[in-house]
Amino acid sequence: MSESRKEKKKHKVLKRILIALGILLGAVLIFAAGLILWLSITEYRPDDRMALTVTPAVASAEGASELPAIPTETGIGIMTWNIGYGALGDNCDFFMDGGSMVYTADEDRVNENLTEILSDICMINPDILLVQEIDEDCSRTYGINEIKRFTDVLNAVSDTGYQSTFAYNFKTKYVPYPLPPVGRVNSGIQTFSRFRITSAERVKLPCPFSWPVSVVNLKRCLSVHRIPVEGSEHELVLINLHLEAYDSGEGKIEQTKLLKEVIETELKKGNYVIAGGDFNQTFSNTDISAYPQQDGKWVAGRIDIADFDENLTFVMDASIPTCRSLDQVYAKADLENFQYYVLDGFIVSNNIKVLSVSTLQRDFYASDHNPVVMRFLLKTEEGDGE
Repeated sequence: MSESRKEKKKHKVLKRILIALGILLGAVLIFAAGLILWLSITEYRPDDRMALTVTPAVASAEGASELPAIPTETGIGIMTWNIGYGALGDNCDFFMDGGSMVYTADEDRVNENLTEILSDICMINPDILLVQEIDEDCSRTYGINEIKRFTDVLNAVSDTGYQSTFAYNFKTKYVPYPLPPVGRVNSGIQTFSRFRITSAERVKLPCPFSWPVSVVNLKRCLSVHRIPVEGSEHELVLINLHLEAYDSGEGKIEQTKLLKEVIETELKKGNYVIAGGDFNQTFSNTDISAYPQQDGKWVAGRIDIADFDENLTFVMDASIPTCRSLDQVYAKADLENFQYYVLDGFIVSNNIKVLSVSTLQRDFYASDHNPVVMRFLLKTEEGDGE
């Protein structure tokens, strides 16, 4: 075969390869464009304010139960826990924190974590429970309906039962990254109360991400509940929250500003207010010197309490960290030099007396957060609750 014929044959083969690669690249681009279009069309677009369904309380033995107003001058227990959707136990790291895992637990471990978490909650037996990162139907938790599981278990062990609400914080048909992809997500914040919830609403928080990242990112919110106060025309306004984590800082700032507006609006009405949950920030009056910031690790935000109304109390217990870094597997880490945080707590109006607050040491076995429990009482409008 002559050299010219060999060259022509090579050129034909190269041309076919380039055509095949072009077709493949075109198909990938068309698929990607189609996926982004589909996700944009089906994007979760909540209104600024949306009424939430209040699920009735079911007493353990008597069916539906009518719950009372919340009393004054009586000790009440409230618990907040970011449960890490039952998949962020001590066996895992997470890609968003510098780790490598996307699917951080198999189905058995998710069920084990949920059992452990629910056992702890039932043991504490709070009057009010604020839960963050609870999944309804997600690929990462194998379609387990954690909302129903929590509702069923907590009502089964309660003499009075709990009213409850759920608000989506993260809802998307499919998260296509990284590899393996996160997949389908329907997740949010759930609230339980042994006192009567007369109404509840989802309040949309500012989203710091732009299109197309916003299409498959969290749509964070406040879950705001109104509970009547015994012998008073005023209400307890109970706010469950999980503020921004993985932004450059502006998201936390804007979301905190809106939280401030909501709280201070209720203060002007004379209402009692408790805002609790995962702030992804530390209050400026909290001593976190025991947990020095390490280079290269995720950095928590900071809420300056001086920016808020003076009739508010900011409550965190830093004697035990409320959160741990997910850059490495906790069970195998050097815990003496580990990155810990204090992110979970409560903002409380001064017509409420805080009796105690404590972070419960659970060694991050079932979640990357420890639960925080506060005891409080509502002061009478005539006295100071002493």
